[in-house]
Amino acid sequence: MTPTATYDAIVIGAGHNGLCLAAYLQRAGLSTAIIERRHEEGGGVNTEEPVLPGFRHNMHAQYMEFFDVMPMVRDFGLEDLGLRTVMPEAQAGIAFADGRPPVILHRPDLLDRTHASIARYSKSDADLYVDLKKRAMAVEQLLMAGLYSIPVAAAAQTQVDMAVAMFGDLGIGPHHMMKSPKMIIDELFETPELQALLYRTCVEWGFPVDGQGTGFGFLTFIMWTLGNWKLALGGTHTLAKAMTQACYREGVDLIENSMVDRVIVEDGRAVGVVSRGREIRAEKVVASNADVRQTLLGMVGEDHLSDLWVRRAKAYRYGPSHVLGTPMFCLHDAPHYKSAEHDPDIDRCFYTMVGFDGPDDTARYIRDAYSGRLPAPAAGTWVNSIWDRAQAPAGHHSATGWYFLPPASALTTEEWTEVRATYNERFLEVWRRFAPNMTPDNVLAHRLYTPDQQERKNLMREGDFSNGEFSPDQMGSNRPFPEASTYRTEVEGLYLCGPSAFPGGGVHAACGYNAYKAIAEDLGLPSPVVAERGY
Repeated sequence: MTPTATYDAIVIGAGHNGLCLAAYLQRAGLSTAIIERRHEEGGGVNTEEPVLPGFRHNMHAQYMEFFDVMPMVRDFGLEDLGLRTVMPEAQAGIAFADGRPPVILHRPDLLDRTHASIARYSKSDADLYVDLKKRAMAVEQLLMAGLYSIPVAAAAQTQVDMAVAMFGDLGIGPHHMMKSPKMIIDELFETPELQALLYRTCVEWGFPVDGQGTGFGFLTFIMWTLGNWKLALGGTHTLAKAMTQACYREGVDLIENSMVDRVIVEDGRAVGVVSRGREIRAEKVVASNADVRQTLLGMVGEDHLSDLWVRRAKAYRYGPSHVLGTPMFCLHDAPHYKSAEHDPDIDRCFYTMVGFDGPDDTARYIRDAYSGRLPAPAAGTWVNSIWDRAQAPAGHHSATGWYFLPPASALTTEEWTEVRATYNERFLEVWRRFAPNMTPDNVLAHRLYTPDQQERKNLMREGDFSNGEFSPDQMGSNRPFPEASTYRTEVEGLYLCGPSAFPGGGVHAACGYNAYKAIAEDLGLPSPVVAERGY
């Protein structure tokens, strides 16, 4: 029988949040092990060659907007461990089948070009967009302080006060906190083409366009992220590799190919885990990067929980706001859009909306996916090989996208098989109407990765990359539910560090970073806060 191993801390799951937490725990002096069920680290930060050799595709996470503010990047010198990035000039755009001018949002240092693009349709919209972008950039430190902190219930009032201070002169007040992103976008902007682009960028971050009470997130968080996107050279897995190397350098043990079957609870305290029949003990901390239901109901078990916590865990909702499919295309040439006649930057846009001609069909697409219906084919697309030639063979290009699709359980196994067999072809027919060179001869091969596969591979419940719906009752100090919002559980020594916790999905590592803060408070460990960073 394999002898029992003992550590100070065990982290369940080597997603990027788990890697972040483990690195800080080990640096604080706790002997730490990460137990990962797969053969590699990173979770959704994952790059593979699943279609043809030499064509690299990010299987889930795509653009990166937090590299300049993510504490772990600086604190552990991830750039010295191989993390390399590039920031394309044209960041987000929408092309049109009739060839009318695109709308393109550029990097924050190129807001004059963003203004010129929007002003083709409306100077007032261009003026307002640039104004809102500058205001969001001005409060970056406040936004990041909130992101990288344990949430408190009083933050809701702080958001109201911030809204009045930032936007009061524009007529935006406390009542806007109750509105949806769509309501605010429609109220502020008159250009349908811009409205369509902003709808889609909202839902890329899991803010449903019709989600009541989430409109303030558009004005602050979404406006801040727009145009801040970076490409990880070599694919997003290079972030996972750098974080893994940081863990190794600190002395973390990584145990791969080992599913955690259960958390060992003795006298109301988490004291270790059982993995593949082996008992691994934890003297001080067990932290789970898995979703809240799997952690509490699956690994801990109802016998060790109060009735309240069992009810809370069972009531926690997954999807539909973060459910994605990832199409992958191996190309001879990059798409050349009809709209490039007016602005060639659309052909070199980092993220491009394809298949949407206006706000109505964009909203319809989103609502169909959220309601469990398979929407008409359309996508947000990336051709990362334009900036990183290592992601495709010489003379070729690698394109990846995101479809918003119904939750995994909305379709049967047979129906998802049919989607994988046909949906990309249907989308390519649409793509050709926008970019005529996207002919069958230009596409060497393609593949679609669907929500049911994401659920099996990365344990993203329902294919939900946040492992939990974004709605006011599951956001902020309500995430995953109020009693668990500080990363602590009612089982002593057991913590949550995955995207079911605040702030949710996205490659920011805030769930792991904030979990360390909670553990540091409880155990008297060093604070991770760097004075010059302020959070």
